[in-house]
Amino acid sequence: MCSATLLDDWGPEPLTPEQQRDLMEIVEDRYDSGSLLITSQVPVEKWYEMIGIPTLADAILDRVVHNAYRLSLTGESLRKTRALDGAA
Repeated sequence: MCSATLLDDWGPEPLTPEQQRDLMEIVEDRYDSGSLLITSQVPVEKWYEMIGIPTLADAILDRVVHNAYRLSLTGESLRKTRALDGAA
């Protein structure tokens, strides 16, 4: 049985020390045992800064990007499209 953890809209602000530890626990728990899905509007290049502590950021991001599939979406927001449709 496969299990997954979803971190939705990750990274709008820097992590607190407690959040940093929690993220490390989540990533360690999922590494090689289940899926971890992360959605974010923050570019991956900025995630290191969001984590804050360089050593912890290295450990977390090394586990996240190892064997990762990365999808980058482009185009207009569906919210904008729906708002325009509703106004018509």
